[in-house]
Amino acid sequence: MTVPEQVVSVEISGQNYPIRTGLDPEYVARIAAYVDERMRAVGDATPTGDPVRLAVLAALNIADELFRCRDASRARSGEIAERAHELEELLDRVLMS
Repeated sequence: MTVPEQVVSVEISGQNYPIRTGLDPEYVARIAAYVDERMRAVGDATPTGDPVRLAVLAALNIADELFRCRDASRARSGEIAERAHELEELLDRVLMS
């Protein structure tokens, strides 16, 4: 859902970020909370004081999640197309008899 462009303030890793967006502010807050959660998880697993390093590692983790979801979605789409083709052939046989 898009709304008129506005500035939404979010907090990630203790830092406030003003985000200019046309998206729903609650959605932006959910995204920021997710990024904050991933940054904290990386920070817990990789104790380092370098916030840029944590951000890069969190971004890699999020990208990995995205790629896995895309791959799973493509696999499901392929399975659905294959099943639809099988059903089409079955329907053709039934109608021909």
